[in-house]
Amino acid sequence: MITIVLSKVPEGIRGHLTKWLLEVAPGVFVGRVSARVRDELWDITREGVGDGTALMVLSSSNEQGFEVRNWGHRWKPVDLDGFVTLQRPTARDTTGEAVKSVIPRAARFRWLKAQKPN
Repeated sequence: MITIVLSKVPEGIRGHLTKWLLEVAPGVFVGRVSARVRDELWDITREGVGDGTALMVLSSSNEQGFEVRNWGHRWKPVDLDGFVTLQRPTARDTTGEAVKSVIPRAARFRWLKAQKPN
């Protein structure tokens, strides 16, 4: 069984995955396919993801019973003596793109001005 989670990907990739997997939520695909189909789907997903991200969790014969693959995602799978966890980037991590604030500059200025004691 596999689960693929996509974000910010072209519609064509999502459409292609729906031929093989069930989309249970926007960008979340679940299904049971052979290893060959699974690897082909992952290759197609990696090639078409563009600036988006893809994460696949698949059944495996290790201690945890699953394996994690990712593409374009800043969280990296780290193996700790057979136990796989996802390592978050630190707050001061400068290796990725800078995240632009979603709050307009004028609104931030008004908020800061309101915080000053009178």
